[in-house]
Amino acid sequence: MERAQMLTYCLAKPGAWLDRPWEDEEVVKVGSRIFAFLGPGDTGARIGLKCGPDRDLADEWLRRYPEDAGVMPYVGRAGWNTLRLDGAIPADELTEAVDASYATIVGKLPRRERPDVP
Repeated sequence: MERAQMLTYCLAKPGAWLDRPWEDEEVVKVGSRIFAFLGPGDTGARIGLKCGPDRDLADEWLRRYPEDAGVMPYVGRAGWNTLRLDGAIPADELTEAVDASYATIVGKLPRRERPDVP
């Protein structure tokens, strides 16, 4: 999957918006919280997503795709992984991972920040 396709997919989520909180690093947020890390705009073979409520569940990605999934620095202990976009992970599994990350983050938002979901 191409980075541009993934960015478009992320931004199509209700209430999603692009932010650059650290120089040229791009993230996609819903409300005030990040649900996808895309890195610098000129690179991006990976996406960072919330892949489980804890490290145990998120480690399933590492077992299934050891060459294409890794623990995110700093936030990995909370279930965040980096997933390679141009590797062995099928596009439908990548989009399902985005959907799950988005749903998890929306579920943690205060009601006033939650988007209207059809």
